Amino acid sequence: MTDNSLEYPAGLDQDFSLTVDAADAGKRLDAVLAAHLEALSRNRIQSLIKSGDVTVGGAKIVEPKYRVNEGDALTLTLPQAEDPEPKGEDIPVSVVFEDEHLIVVDKPAGLVVHPGAGNWTGTLVNALIHHCGDSLSGIGGVKRPGIVHRIDKDTSGLLVVAKTDQAHQGLAAQFADHGRTGPLERAYSALVWGAPSGLKGTINANLARSQANRQKIAVVKTSGRHAITHWQVKERFGNAEQPALASLLECRLETGRTHQIRVHMAHIGHPLIGDDDYGSGFKTKANRLDEPLKSLVNGFHRQALHAGLLAFEHPANGKTLHFESPYPDDFANLLSGLQKF
Repeated sequence: MTDNSLEYPAGLDQDFSLTVDAADAGKRLDAVLAAHLEALSRNRIQSLIKSGDVTVGGAKIVEPKYRVNEGDALTLTLPQAEDPEPKGEDIPVSVVFEDEHLIVVDKPAGLVVHPGAGNWTGTLVNALIHHCGDSLSGIGGVKRPGIVHRIDKDTSGLLVVAKTDQAHQGLAAQFADHGRTGPLERAYSALVWGAPSGLKGTINANLARSQANRQKIAVVKTSGRHAITHWQVKERFGNAEQPALASLLECRLETGRTHQIRVHMAHIGHPLIGDDDYGSGFKTKANRLDEPLKSLVNGFHRQALHAGLLAFEHPANGKTLHFESPYPDDFANLLSGLQKF
């Protein structure tokens, strides 16, 4: 197949055309497009065909199994992406602090922070729109909460969210600085497999989207984004048979990249317990444990990561605010089981 314009945009918002060559002649229309457009799933392509967004030789084809011929000109017109307008939803929120400028919440594991693909509802943003109501004076002219940092869906812990433009700008500047010149602090508790050889260390390794799986992040050598994680051992767990089973670490971020702690810890050979994305190779370790720890580990269905400390300068009055969150029950139970090992 000859590609006439296949520098594919990340936004998926432009038309492109393909000309069928001999190698693809006789194949299904959806299969041909899927083979050359990795950014779109086969199901998504089939949906676009059925919606009349694909033409062959200028004629709309709405049947995915249509067989193409050599020389056919295929055109796919991607509809403009629609920006969702999050609505308030009555979702319980654990509020740690709130005033007219900002709100600090203790997010439970399982709650997505911001609406996005596959999660347009049921997010923390939906919950805050409902909770804050008219106290949201507007971020960028829209009454919405200002998200200045995020934690993964299955990570629990503290988040600060702006309610005004002034607060949003002030908080965003602090998080962009990562505490280098101000009081911003973020500390995470992590339960990891194994025991690092030292008591503390620093991981300095660039991160980028994995070429093998675009849903995952990977350490890269020559590109990606600068990422630094500082870790300190707080407790080690083991016995005579397995002296270095697991450890409780405190991790502090000098940068804030997607999945940073999870990828960095896996990179040094100590992935988080429960992390199926970056620690799946350690699943067999749980099967060698005795009860009840075996059941605790196998029943822990998220990465063992908790954002337990958050400190920052209030963007309106300049005071330093400091918050700590206790371990949620699932994390506390797993930690207790490891301590008894």
